[in-house]
Amino acid sequence: MDLEVPEYAYMFGFLQMDGHLRREAGQKGSLTAEVNARDIELLHRFKQLTPYNSSVTQRTRTTNFAEVHTSATWSMCSLEARTRINALGLPYGRKSKDIAPPRVAFCAHDYVRGIVDADGSVGYTSQGWPFVSLTTASTAIAVYFCDHARDLTGAQRTIKRNARDGIYNILYTKEPAQALAAALYYPGCLSLQRKQHKAESLAAWSRPVGMRVVPTQRRWTPAEDRTLLQIGDSSTAAEHLGRSDRSCHMRLWRLRSGRVPTPTEH
Repeated sequence: MDLEVPEYAYMFGFLQMDGHLRREAGQKGSLTAEVNARDIELLHRFKQLTPYNSSVTQRTRTTNFAEVHTSATWSMCSLEARTRINALGLPYGRKSKDIAPPRVAFCAHDYVRGIVDADGSVGYTSQGWPFVSLTTASTAIAVYFCDHARDLTGAQRTIKRNARDGIYNILYTKEPAQALAAALYYPGCLSLQRKQHKAESLAAWSRPVGMRVVPTQRRWTPAEDRTLLQIGDSSTAAEHLGRSDRSCHMRLWRLRSGRVPTPTEH
């Protein structure tokens, strides 16, 4: 699994969000991913990409959401493969808060498309606006997604867990959603085909005449980053820099965790 290969970067992002790595007695265990049966073709692609024995099966059962639900599951047991994917950043067992982007080189657009296909949505809001969204419990994933989207669209998001279940719900609409979808879902990429079609449809939207354009939030400068690090307190820095406390808090976290490069002195 070379994450500089687009298909593997996508596959790894999808598995981080929607896969499960299980360890059993001895060296036994498995890697599985379960999707709605309508998306079974994606699991067959995973099987083709994997140079180890694996299987794709279906089952029908009653769930909390439907009396009859048919799902498809891709399963692989190879210890060598599980060891590799674990080392790249897919933990054993419960993982939703612990996952983070790989620390090796990887194809960013494809990795992000994988996490959106697994735990995100693409389409139109009830108001008819294009949107791209992601739901995650991982701070590292939420920050990386927002940073990547900002680089592509210029739209800045300040993340915050919701009070009900502690999840990050990140949303882009209108032109930023169009730009993000176009970059992630490029022609011929590996993806869930239903989301690929939705992403392609977003290009047809045009802003209605008279709809106000909200100014894009100003970007952080190296000088502001240095000041923030020197002060070291988000509340104090917010007053000094003329930014919100929340914005300074998240920027400080990104700098200290290495999610954005530490500015150098000139």
